[in-house]
Amino acid sequence: MTAPGADLPQHPDFLWHNPDPRPNYDVVIVGGGGHGLATAHYLARNHGITNVAVLERGWLGGGNMARNTTLIRSNYLWDESARIYEHSLKLWEGLEDELGYQILFSQRGVLNLAHTEQDVRDSIRRVEANRLNGIDAEWLDPQQVADVCPIVNVSPNIRYPVLGATFQPRGGIAKHDYVAWGFARSAVNAGIDIIQNCEVTGFATDGGRVTAVETSRGRIGAGRVALCAAGHTSTLTDRLGVPVPVQSHPLQALVSELLEPIHPTVVMSNAVHVYVSQAHKGELVMGAGVDSYNGYGQRGAFHIIERQMAAAVELFPVFARARLLRTWGGIVDVTPDASPIVGTTPYDNVYLNCGWGTGGFKATPGVGWCLAHTVATGMPHEINAPFTLERFYTGALIDEHGAAAVAH
Repeated sequence: MTAPGADLPQHPDFLWHNPDPRPNYDVVIVGGGGHGLATAHYLARNHGITNVAVLERGWLGGGNMARNTTLIRSNYLWDESARIYEHSLKLWEGLEDELGYQILFSQRGVLNLAHTEQDVRDSIRRVEANRLNGIDAEWLDPQQVADVCPIVNVSPNIRYPVLGATFQPRGGIAKHDYVAWGFARSAVNAGIDIIQNCEVTGFATDGGRVTAVETSRGRIGAGRVALCAAGHTSTLTDRLGVPVPVQSHPLQALVSELLEPIHPTVVMSNAVHVYVSQAHKGELVMGAGVDSYNGYGQRGAFHIIERQMAAAVELFPVFARARLLRTWGGIVDVTPDASPIVGTTPYDNVYLNCGWGTGGFKATPGVGWCLAHTVATGMPHEINAPFTLERFYTGALIDEHGAAAVAH
């Protein structure tokens, strides 16, 4: 690992324009986070559709894109999940070249620790499932865990001894704001409008179609509409009269003061209930599961901070004297089967992308690719076809509660 803050790129003063909305667009994307921006990029790049507006209620990338912990992996259990996350990971591996912009994608590997015999059985099962899907996955014993990450406490005499771990060497982290800026720059260069401070307040409909989007900056005509609003999705679908099985929960995280390079990988633990990585500038980034209640709060809470730091110190005694720098919350949208909804809706020209829960960042380029295909053709891409809204009526669920791990 290089020294904290090393090789951070210098940005030009302006990466995108801030135009006033035009009266009509072929496609209106609601949500200017990673998924909305990636969808705009791939509409232009893969389908030549550039008469597109991305509407953002606040500032570009200021929602969950700015409030996540940047973990990237594809080692999910079920075939459908593995396919979309692996497609995304392959795109991550070439994204800097594709965007012509640095995103600091660091493939430092991801460890998922096992602390019980049931953890071990489930983890080995997932490794074998990953291998069948062509995903790099390994099972490590405690000594191998220590070899990958020497600062993990692998003593057998602790509350939850480390019995082993899954390891995905190609997993890692990226710089979340740079990812948003890179996609935004690419979209604007293609002629797409990014319109900030533009809140969607309603929709104009005609039969089974949406004809326009009502916003705080006026009515905007729309040939097609893609909803990419994450935790605020249900506030939009309610206005359309489309019931969507998602619940919004706060997800809290925190970072430490800046430290010298000490943590070489990403470590996640369900039993001790924390995940920890070290960001490019040097701060430790950690979090746990979603808050149990529904809400839209974006502040940290002392009891969550205490539990996360206690869990981190249990796994990493070397962090005992590290000091907290800041804490925050994002709003995540959770479905009953912990898998996303990406596809069509009862409206002929409205497309839905939501329910990613805690896994949205890692899916950014992959879902942008698939949603752009769905919007451009009117039909789901084969990769996102299983993630239909109708599965909650048919029962064809994709239950990823286990592989979704401790939030990420």
